[in-house]
Amino acid sequence: MKTHSLIFAMFFGVLVTSACRQDMQDQPKYKPLAPSRFFADGRSARPIPAHTIARDELNDNDSFHTGEINGAFLDTIPLAVNLQVLERGHDRYNIFCSPCHGEVGDGLGMVARRGFQIPANLHTDRLRAVPPGYIYQVITNGYGAMPDHGDQIPVRDRWAIVAFVRALQLSHHATLADVPPAEREQLNKTPGDNR
Repeated sequence: MKTHSLIFAMFFGVLVTSACRQDMQDQPKYKPLAPSRFFADGRSARPIPAHTIARDELNDNDSFHTGEINGAFLDTIPLAVNLQVLERGHDRYNIFCSPCHGEVGDGLGMVARRGFQIPANLHTDRLRAVPPGYIYQVITNGYGAMPDHGDQIPVRDRWAIVAFVRALQLSHHATLADVPPAEREQLNKTPGDNR
């Protein structure tokens, strides 16, 4: 009698578990690239809707997304640089770059003050001479101890940071001759002088 009960329990267990599997196997679905009679074009894989925003692997190989053209770094910033772009770049620089490179780009940010490796000083002759595409790629892919920020910073914001870094570099190496004549008078005034 015990043998019959054991066989019945095993048969019932197999029956119950196989029914679940069968239900999972027979669910309605399309396999990748399988034909479909439901859609007029006969494809089960649907085309990407217009204005879809990529959320993972964006395969744009143009110079705006890579920072280079024909294997060479871009020597210009591929968007119109205006006050709004510079302000956005300043904001993004303060968030993502200043903890390491410092607010003025001298490499003495909080990371260096806490005893970690001192990041690059953005005002060295070498970094002032590199093309904007190089800076963009370093932001995107990282370099040395610097991690990549391609996933955290959108493409336009990376270019805005590049524009701000260039403005920061220019401001630290500007001379009085670089100031327009109308503003030179303001620089020559002493505080409290109302002339």
